[in-house]
Amino acid sequence: MKLTKLIPLSATAALLPLAGFAQDAEAAVAVPTDSVFILNSLLFLIGGFLVFWMAAGFCMLEAGLVRSKNVTMQLTKNMALFSLAAIFYYLIGYNLMYPLGTWSVDGVISGVFGPGVLEAVGITAEGADDYGYASTGSDFFFQLMFCAATASIVSGTLAERIKLWPFLIFTIVLTAIIYPIQASWKWGGGFLDEAGFLDFAGSTVVHSVGGWAALTGALILGPRIGKYKDGKVIPMLGSNLTLATLGTFCLWLGWFGFNGASQLAMGSVGDVADISRIFANTNAAAAGGVIAALLLTQALYKKPDLTMVLNGALAGLVAITAEPLTPTLGQATLIGAVGGVIVVFAVPMLDKLKIDDVVGAIPVHLIAGIWGTIAVVFTNGDASLGTQLYSIVVVGLFTVVTSGALWFILKVTMGIRVSEEAEITGLDVAELGMEAYPEFSKG
Repeated sequence: MKLTKLIPLSATAALLPLAGFAQDAEAAVAVPTDSVFILNSLLFLIGGFLVFWMAAGFCMLEAGLVRSKNVTMQLTKNMALFSLAAIFYYLIGYNLMYPLGTWSVDGVISGVFGPGVLEAVGITAEGADDYGYASTGSDFFFQLMFCAATASIVSGTLAERIKLWPFLIFTIVLTAIIYPIQASWKWGGGFLDEAGFLDFAGSTVVHSVGGWAALTGALILGPRIGKYKDGKVIPMLGSNLTLATLGTFCLWLGWFGFNGASQLAMGSVGDVADISRIFANTNAAAAGGVIAALLLTQALYKKPDLTMVLNGALAGLVAITAEPLTPTLGQATLIGAVGGVIVVFAVPMLDKLKIDDVVGAIPVHLIAGIWGTIAVVFTNGDASLGTQLYSIVVVGLFTVVTSGALWFILKVTMGIRVSEEAEITGLDVAELGMEAYPEFSKG
């Protein structure tokens, strides 16, 4: 369906000389119609490169929260996983995620297979794939960033003991098949969308999927050597909290594109007002998560815990992602604050269960993602609690079964865990033969 909203003729005429167009009625009609396509495409491109910056955020956060002897491995994994996501989402995932009404199994499996195809060079309006929406290139670029973010979530949880190549094989399957299939059920117009499931920017579609994949991997991989000993949790402190904090701010910045551009339109006054509302609510939720984690760790441990504060911000951001438009600023702050509380209680809970999550991704992306998906019902009158819960369970079961099967196959065929000697030495030297901080090891 084409968007045909026009700005007033007088306003259009005033702008035409600046754009080099003739001041006549025909031009006055054509320019506003083009502007919808142009502005929507621009939104996706700006949103896309903001979400790309989240790749740097994940990378720096993980580099700061692992021990010095494993930093280079995390940097390598993040560079590789993003690049593999870009290639395999293009080859398989994009068309698997967006069937455009063509299904092999109605509402479940796309009937469109093969690589993504961009519009031709130098098209006119008549040659655009969807003139009433946006350029295919901008849409592909934006959606790719979400796919890559899902893979980044898994990386941190499994740090310090997983082999590089099995992890990268898992990344290929996750970004080419697992993520796109379940995303098609909501964003591709599949059966969850038909059921009325609401997930604005992906608390479930992106974040919980990454969290479920990370959880299954952690269960099959097992904890790091020495993490749990004689019934006690042994702290394994990160190498650089400065980097971890920088990474958190990078993620916070990228989230404005993640949520804001998920409005999917910038061609009207209403759309731009909504985008600005989304930005403000996204920021408020992050702030709520920070302050909740700060106050709660002070109350529980008599000292604030920076790592909890960082993850509190991220949990707030994940929680608001399912519905960043309809809440008031106060409601958004409270939704984010609950995310911060979740992190403070969930991290030690996982340790009691001996589930070793190096960076806290499971509380942040999985548990806070579930909370955010449920919280939609409090601010959006179109949301049904039953439908939200049903969709959480469906996506969770699909991701756990497919991810678990893949992790198990990798474990029995090529092994997913490094040797005990390599883990103790550190993956930088054992797996890569280089160190992030070589001067430190030399005293």
